[in-house]
Amino acid sequence: MTPSSILFICLGNICRSPLAEGVLRHEAEKRGMANQLTIDSAGTSNWHIGSAPDERTIENAAMHDVDISNQVCRQLVAADFFDFDLILAMDNANISNIRAANHENGSAQISLFTAWAGMGDQEIPDPYYGGQQGFEIAYKMIEQAAAGTLDRIAAP
Repeated sequence: MTPSSILFICLGNICRSPLAEGVLRHEAEKRGMANQLTIDSAGTSNWHIGSAPDERTIENAAMHDVDISNQVCRQLVAADFFDFDLILAMDNANISNIRAANHENGSAQISLFTAWAGMGDQEIPDPYYGGQQGFEIAYKMIEQAAAGTLDRIAAP
């Protein structure tokens, strides 16, 4: 399956998933693939609906010329399982949350982001409770997974 719509998921939609949305969009633009993809992010919790991403995430993204400052956090909804081809989670706990929320058995493929990108089953650690180094580690992993995702999509 070659996806044309991708939804990134983390717990609150304030750190990892908005960063993944921004990085994949940025990399897709650089590769001339932006018109081929619909990219979004959401959280499995409702804690931050309507908020901007965490300020530290916005700052970390900006250090890499990725602007996520206009994103608005939202929660995963039932329609997402039908509206997106691929739902990519940052960790296994969110994979479980996503599968539990798919009551209507939507058609979206659900996977760990790194696994789908060919990086194995590593989780992207949540940087929320850590310092700047945690945000940079998450960024580097997301950057690598975004490249792998686009390589996979572009492959014949």
